[in-house]
Amino acid sequence: MPAVWNNIWIGAWVLAAICGALCAQAQQQEPASQLVREVAYNELHDHAQHGFWRYWVEKRMPQGTRLEQQVETADGTLTRLVLSNGRPLDERTVQEEQARLNRLMKSQQEQASQRQAYAEDERRVAAVLALMPNAFAYEYEVDENGCHRLRFRPNPAYAGRSIDQRVIHAMSGELWVDARMKRLVRLDGHLDENVDFGFGMLGRLYKGGWFRLQRTCVSENEWKTEKLEVHFNGRAVLFKTIARETSELRGGFSAVPAGINLAQGMQILRQTEARTQTLEEGRVAPTAFMRRR
Repeated sequence: MPAVWNNIWIGAWVLAAICGALCAQAQQQEPASQLVREVAYNELHDHAQHGFWRYWVEKRMPQGTRLEQQVETADGTLTRLVLSNGRPLDERTVQEEQARLNRLMKSQQEQASQRQAYAEDERRVAAVLALMPNAFAYEYEVDENGCHRLRFRPNPAYAGRSIDQRVIHAMSGELWVDARMKRLVRLDGHLDENVDFGFGMLGRLYKGGWFRLQRTCVSENEWKTEKLEVHFNGRAVLFKTIARETSELRGGFSAVPAGINLAQGMQILRQTEARTQTLEEGRVAPTAFMRRR
């Protein structure tokens, strides 16, 4: 009997110690909503102050794959196609790519259009980040690999006004946050219900669509998107099908001088093109990366 009571006492002591540790951890952990607010602030601040980078992008589409080299400039991102379906470009495609870039460099109208598209992309990203603290309710799930993993669901107190806001608000999913730097590491979301435009008369985005965004730290305090998956379907007015399928993988991040213009970005693209070994590494790297995922 004494041994039995001793085991019971030890078990009770262990349980009490575990409960005490969990309670202490819960007290030290800031509210999930506050954590997300700080993450959104850090992302927006970085978004406004980000540097400029060169990298490769592998795009997977129903008709095949494209490997591009991209250089960020103050006037938008310059892109040159390097490989198509894993193969070097034929002479005709090389000439078409060069002609496209030449037109951009010579045309003030195309440059203005690119700057406008770049500014619009920046605005959309910033708008999504600004929505995160208010559009969703968050709760902690678990800590893993130096990250807080949170689950989110639509905040019933939030009412989206624009179509983009309504689509975002209709999602739920999981969010991974770097515990030390309070930066967004991964965001998985899925559409829980249909989203109608014009009470369904103008269009509908079907439930079941999903997206995934993964980020990586590329410098002491700057993060870049390394993976993006977007898969949505719907119906627009006159029964036209809406389909958005995006699968992008990015890597080989290398800093370039901040604030460079299009001409300077073009020179960097030419230097990259001249290094055939780098291009071959760019061809192999995405495939190896995909196998690890």
